[in-house]
Amino acid sequence: MRSMWGIVLALAVSSAQAAVTDVTLDNGLRVIVQEDHRAPVMVSQVWYRAGSMDEFNGTTGVAHVLEHMMFRGTKDVPSGEFSKKIAAAGGRENAFTSRDYTAYFQQMQKDRLELSMQLESDRMANLVISDELFAKEIQVVMEERRLRTDDQPQSVVYEHLMADAYQTHPYRRPIIGWMDDLQHMTGQDARDWYARWYAPNNATLVVAGDVKANEVVAMAKKYFGVLPAHALPVRKPQDEPAQVGSKRIVVKAPAKLPYLLMAWHAPTLKDWQKDTTPYALQILAGVLSGNDSARLQKSLVKTQQVAVNTSAGYDAVARGPSMFMIDATPAPGKSVAALEQAIRSEIERVQRDGISAAELARVKAQVIAGEVYQRDSLFYQAMQLGEYAIAGLPPEALAHRVDKLRAVTAEEVQTAARQWLINDQLSVAELDPQPLKPQPRRAAVEGVRHDN
Repeated sequence: MRSMWGIVLALAVSSAQAAVTDVTLDNGLRVIVQEDHRAPVMVSQVWYRAGSMDEFNGTTGVAHVLEHMMFRGTKDVPSGEFSKKIAAAGGRENAFTSRDYTAYFQQMQKDRLELSMQLESDRMANLVISDELFAKEIQVVMEERRLRTDDQPQSVVYEHLMADAYQTHPYRRPIIGWMDDLQHMTGQDARDWYARWYAPNNATLVVAGDVKANEVVAMAKKYFGVLPAHALPVRKPQDEPAQVGSKRIVVKAPAKLPYLLMAWHAPTLKDWQKDTTPYALQILAGVLSGNDSARLQKSLVKTQQVAVNTSAGYDAVARGPSMFMIDATPAPGKSVAALEQAIRSEIERVQRDGISAAELARVKAQVIAGEVYQRDSLFYQAMQLGEYAIAGLPPEALAHRVDKLRAVTAEEVQTAARQWLINDQLSVAELDPQPLKPQPRRAAVEGVRHDN
């Protein structure tokens, strides 16, 4: 007999899986529409398959810099007017850059979708990148790097670990860019990036909400369909060679507490119908982390009291390779070495003994509930569709994601732990905290929020 919780999950998942429309216009623009008529609102997102992994050495960070410049205006919509028009229509907008993509979004009432498309199609083809505006915006980006990376010791550790764990893959470079590259970047670098990648045949429009798919497609043809496609650079394979032994680094940075970050190379989802390991790794992350009953929290924080916090994470969807990661902060008086050994012991316990049926059921319920709650948000419905599209996965893969997670067996979780969480796949970074020194307050840079 199914539990009431299981019935609720099943109903929630099925209701979130309304049909998805997926078409490609003559100029190569892909249009994905998810109808959801619960409220008279919509979210519109434009995804460009160009992120930090597409950058060249010497211009790291240019994808993110171009994201900033996209708000600096076209001939018809001067700098700052894009955001003002969206706000005046009662909407909100922003953008984000990752290793794999750059995306722009608006959340508005459903009857304002046309405004969104007008503005996005305009800046897809007609962006103006003047040296004067670039010189101002690059200062904003550099200050963002100082605030979010250089001044955050755990972010510094992550950046160093990625640069060490990946030998050749461009994921080794930070999305925000190396500071030296930012300092020497020019407006021409941004113009070259825009000309290279910002074209309808390198973009996906995702719309979710109280809309009709045929009307969205017709509107996309009107505003985006008239833009010409252009030849895109040939993307060469950038496979990461197999790691041949564990790696270890110590990062010294001003901080109050030490910190440990462990990363194992792991596969991503490629054949969504046949692959099982990515789903098993997601369940494994839930076994180790996620709530007070998870193994790392229960054993390391509560019982052994060797850590004040710990978590595990894994992302199955990406254009490139992935990492299974565990991070933790040792408890006062406990060493990083003791903490690492405690983590290793918990991993070895899964590898040796596996997990029980009851634990598997509990973790599945937790992971699937998280999936369902995400799909309850229009923004995340569109976000997941966009991420899957950029990774080369069809909407069907997302629609069946919960079914695939539900089908994971205890043996598959144990096998995944044995195959991937091994020393030859592992890189370890330890934060060696240095004395905190009073820092002179930097002058505020317009466009950057200072939290201190």
